[in-house]
Amino acid sequence: MRELHQRLKSLFPLGELTEQRPDLGFVTVPAEYLRPLLLQLSDREGFTHLVLLTAVDWIEDGQFQLTYLLSNRGAARDLGVRVMIPRPANGLATMDGIHDIWPTAATYQRELREMFGIDFPGSPRVDEEFILEGWIDKPPYRRDFDTKKFSEENFNHRPGRETRDPEQYMKQQLYPDGK
Repeated sequence: MRELHQRLKSLFPLGELTEQRPDLGFVTVPAEYLRPLLLQLSDREGFTHLVLLTAVDWIEDGQFQLTYLLSNRGAARDLGVRVMIPRPANGLATMDGIHDIWPTAATYQRELREMFGIDFPGSPRVDEEFILEGWIDKPPYRRDFDTKKFSEENFNHRPGRETRDPEQYMKQQLYPDGK
């Protein structure tokens, strides 16, 4: 994995390699170098499979982290490519789509638009409802989405339900005599 990192680092401004295990590493790249890096990985390094595309909301830093997990099946290794993009307080974040490199990315991009509010202009069907039909609230995977408030405003309270402190409840279940 280190040899691959050195080769790529000679071509792109990559961050340090974080190895999770010998066949899995992660690198960070500036957003403007993401596409050329992904093309290099796909066309010249054998990473022909997009395993997943996901996001993390770093609300404290005002950023989203996109992680593209790629697989080189022939070499039996995986590489995660991370990119940070600005997280607007309101409205959509924007990132270039990669559905032309890996067509399966279109599905991930639709999900990220709906759940995080990250737009991938030009991605197939990205503007259509996907999971949350009729949703008009803030994207629910953003960390400033208040799940409890949304639930209280949209769903009826069901009598007979109670909330218990998990620590105390488990102690009571495990030690009913209090010992």
